[in-house]
Amino acid sequence: MSAQIIGLHHWFDSPPGRYLLAWEQARFDEAVADVFGYHSVQLGMPLLDGLRANRMPHRWRGMGELSGPVPGAVAPDFLTHAVALPFADNSLDLLLLPHALELSHDPHAALREVARVLVPEGRVVISGLNPVSLWGLRQQRARLYQRLGWGRLYLPDVGEFIGYWRLRDWLRLLSFEVETADFGCYAPAVRTEQWLQRFSWMDRMGARCWPILGAAYFVVAVKRVHGMRRLEPAWRSRSQRVGVSVPVANRAGNSP
Repeated sequence: MSAQIIGLHHWFDSPPGRYLLAWEQARFDEAVADVFGYHSVQLGMPLLDGLRANRMPHRWRGMGELSGPVPGAVAPDFLTHAVALPFADNSLDLLLLPHALELSHDPHAALREVARVLVPEGRVVISGLNPVSLWGLRQQRARLYQRLGWGRLYLPDVGEFIGYWRLRDWLRLLSFEVETADFGCYAPAVRTEQWLQRFSWMDRMGARCWPILGAAYFVVAVKRVHGMRRLEPAWRSRSQRVGVSVPVANRAGNSP
């Protein structure tokens, strides 16, 4: 487990890793900026600051006990396992899982923990590597070559990647509703910055022509509880009331 995590962090310092990290950072910034609540947590991936755009008063980072220090990363606030989170039931408003499920020995149990600790209408934000992509196909080919005794893997050796549709089914079973799902990083599986720049046009084309074949996916899901509805903050309710048009009274009876 520890070798897998260290391998993932090392890979994120490569040109394709930085390319993916930049895309994910932009997605996290956009997704968490306006999420209302009091307590938010990011599990894993210290090279990515998923909560930097969030305005909740209490924000924490958690790292797995086996992950070890990562040079240049922000120190975590606590150590934990994704399948045993140190939080009470219904206590968190927002939980980020950047590649955390790929590193978990039991990703479905980790999602059950997410469902336990999130408040009703709380959000979980998940990023992962897409096995149905050019990067995923190259990884499968590299695994086959390694069995024959030659070649090297393109992506970190973190076991079987979790596909988007499989993840969506797991979330539905746990009463989550997928709010948004994005795919990105459509460049082929090349290793150098120069070749990534040459294929930058594929990011524009891929989003329009083959949207679900990006190298990574990004999912925002909401915990739904039957019969419960989360209250909006007071400032948002006031702004909605101000925007409502008021009909003008009929003045015909007052005319001379």
